[in-house]
Amino acid sequence: MPAYTAAQKDAIDHFVDMTGAHRTTASKYLKLTSWNIERAVDNFFGNDGPSPNPNLSSKSLTTIFNKYRDDPQDNPDGIGIEGAMKFLGNIQVQLDEVACLGVFEMCQSPSMGEFTREGFIHGWGDAGCDNENRMKEYITYLRGHIPSDADQFRRVYRFAFPLSRMQGQRNLQYEIAADQWKLFFTPDHGGVSWNTARTPWLNWWLEFLEARGKKPVNKDLWEQVEVFMRKTHEDEELGWWSPDGAWPGALDEFAEYVKERRSKGSEMEIE
Repeated sequence: MPAYTAAQKDAIDHFVDMTGAHRTTASKYLKLTSWNIERAVDNFFGNDGPSPNPNLSSKSLTTIFNKYRDDPQDNPDGIGIEGAMKFLGNIQVQLDEVACLGVFEMCQSPSMGEFTREGFIHGWGDAGCDNENRMKEYITYLRGHIPSDADQFRRVYRFAFPLSRMQGQRNLQYEIAADQWKLFFTPDHGGVSWNTARTPWLNWWLEFLEARGKKPVNKDLWEQVEVFMRKTHEDEELGWWSPDGAWPGALDEFAEYVKERRSKGSEMEIE
C-alpha cells in the first residue's frame, strides 16, 4: 500500500466525497497538484475529468458501450470477446500488458474479454472518462501507476485469479498461472520485476513449480505469491521467513529451495 500520510489520506477522502471519483483517480489528481485539494478538484472538473453532469457522462458511456456490445437482442447488456478486442484496440491497450487487466478490474469484468453494461459505465465513469480519447489517456496513466502503487497492483493481481480461471474450475491451470506471473512480475509488460541483480526469483519459482509437476494453483497460493514477492524485495536473505509461519506449503518449500540453490553457489541466469 502506498505510504500516504494521515493528511494525504484525509485529502483523498475529501476529494472522493466532493467528486464521487475512485480513490485511485483522487490520488492521481492530488499528486499532480502537490496535494492541494481545491486545485485538484478544479482540474478534475475543468480539464480532463468527467462532466459535472452525471447524466451526460452516463449517456456518453452508454453510447460507447452500445457501439461494441453483442447482438442487442441476444445480449443487450454485454460486450463479448469480439467487441472487447475492438474496444481495447481502439483505446490502444495491448492484450499482453498489465494495464489491460487493470481495465478488466476497473470494470469488474465477469471473465477475460467481456464487459457488462453496469461494470463498464461505472468503471469508466469513476475514472472520469466518457470518451475514447480520455480512455486512451487513462491507459497511459495506468501503465505508470499500477507498477508504482502497491495497493492498486495488488487489486489488479488478485482480480486476475477469477478472471483467468477456466469456466467451472476453482483453481488456475499451471500454464495460465505461469503466463500471468510472467506478466505481473516483469517490467516489460508493465509489471513489477521480481528478478533482482542477486536472485532470479521468478525464474527459480517457475522452475520449482515445474519440478513439482505443474500442479493447479489455488486462490490462497496465488495471492500469497505476491505478498512473498514484496517480502523478498525487503530482504532477499529471507530473514523474515520461518517454517512455522502461515505461508502455503508450496512457498515454504520454495524458501528451502532458494536456500539450497544458494548454498550450491548458483549464479543468476535471466533469459
